[in-house]
Amino acid sequence: MISTKGRYALRVIIDLAQQDPNTFIPLVGIAERQEISFKYLEIVIKVLVKEGLLEGHRGKGGGYKLTRKPSEYTVGEILELAEGNLAPVACLANNAEVCPRKEHCITLPLWTKYNQITRDFFFSITVQDIINGCNFEQFELMKVPHCTEGTTL
Repeated sequence: MISTKGRYALRVIIDLAQQDPNTFIPLVGIAERQEISFKYLEIVIKVLVKEGLLEGHRGKGGGYKLTRKPSEYTVGEILELAEGNLAPVACLANNAEVCPRKEHCITLPLWTKYNQITRDFFFSITVQDIINGCNFEQFELMKVPHCTEGTTL
């Protein structure tokens, strides 16, 4: 599940993508437009700046702006930075230790496929796609036929 932190990080990036790319946008303005607590937004922004998605400037005329074009940010990248991990189970997380049940886990193929579908989906959509009003109904989920004995996902 995507947490509030991940959803807010995406909203912040989209908000900034809709502003003048050459202007630092004050945090208070983002908080007001997005109806997000200023204090919570400070936490979210800190991660985005640290990871290089945003550039911050303090003082008069200060604020935040994108470091790249909106078409160069994927939803997956933003969510993964904010969340730390998008894997549905611990054994599929980045840098996870090898699970001792890996060879015997009957559900691992299910989780692996689910992980790949969600990653493919989120990493194929850019911030520019969202701003342009991309029709997400065009994205068809992989149709999985009922498996018969010996069939793999």
